[in-house]
Amino acid sequence: MTTLSVIVPARNVQGYVGDMLRGLAANARDDFEYIVVDDGSTDRTPEILAAAAERIPQLTVVRHDQAKGLSGARNAGLAVSTGRYISYLDGDDWVVPGYFADLVEAIDGLGCDFVRVDHIQVFGRRRVVERAPAPRRGVVLKPRESILPAHDKTMVDYPYAWAGVFRRELADAGMLTFDEPLLTAEDRPWIWRLHRLAGSYAVVSLAGLHYRREVAGSLTQVGDARQLHFFDSFDMVLAELADDPDRVGYTRKAVRTYLAVIAHHLSERERLTPALRRQLRARARTTIKGMPPEVLAEVLPGLGGERTRLFTQQLGTDVIL
Repeated sequence: MTTLSVIVPARNVQGYVGDMLRGLAANARDDFEYIVVDDGSTDRTPEILAAAAERIPQLTVVRHDQAKGLSGARNAGLAVSTGRYISYLDGDDWVVPGYFADLVEAIDGLGCDFVRVDHIQVFGRRRVVERAPAPRRGVVLKPRESILPAHDKTMVDYPYAWAGVFRRELADAGMLTFDEPLLTAEDRPWIWRLHRLAGSYAVVSLAGLHYRREVAGSLTQVGDARQLHFFDSFDMVLAELADDPDRVGYTRKAVRTYLAVIAHHLSERERLTPALRRQLRARARTTIKGMPPEVLAEVLPGLGGERTRLFTQQLGTDVIL
């Protein structure tokens, strides 16, 4: 029986995939499987993966001739996985030896639906540990209780799919599936569903995954229309909260995060084309003016003066009145 399935979407990562593959090899076990989804790569990624599959018996490569995006690649890997547990890794990141065994030990020992972990952000040669926001470690918690408060960073603000391990039953219930139309910010509806619908989780102090930042061509760096998919992502979150019994508090939290992300993209607007900058401002104005006034009145003060000034400078003084 397969204990763990590790799903790895990869597209045009020839310069980084070697580190990822070395990490997989260093973690290999007979009861682990690695499913790398080559999502329409046009560089040397396919041949590097093919050579690796000959060296690493646990490695299977799924090929998309046409790119489907990160969500589609993860879903394709999930569809063919067989493990009792599921974990994720991106094609330009890597893990240290023993990392996946530690994940399995943690979820086995705690007996919960999923486990979240810390990670290491990589800026060139600089390393920074990013801790999952939950302060309680190594104890089983209720996921819904880690959504609030609205103005503090909570577990729904730590949406990284690869920062943890998940029971197969969550996949069977549809909670590990990503929304394929979202080409960025796909993890926001995903993490909200997970915390709203799963029964139990825990956070453990394990930081063995290295997450590359500022990689040219990565989804966090591109300046095309995909960057604006965060609007669709958060609109989806808010729509799904409509019939939640805790919708009042959760909506406040989602709106607060939505506004913070809008402010971030406005501050990074220079990487967009002039046409996309106009779209960003127009959609931001429409979105904010359509938010419930009472919710805006509650959350805007907590965003700080700098973000409020950014809204008025970029969107007009009437947008937050």
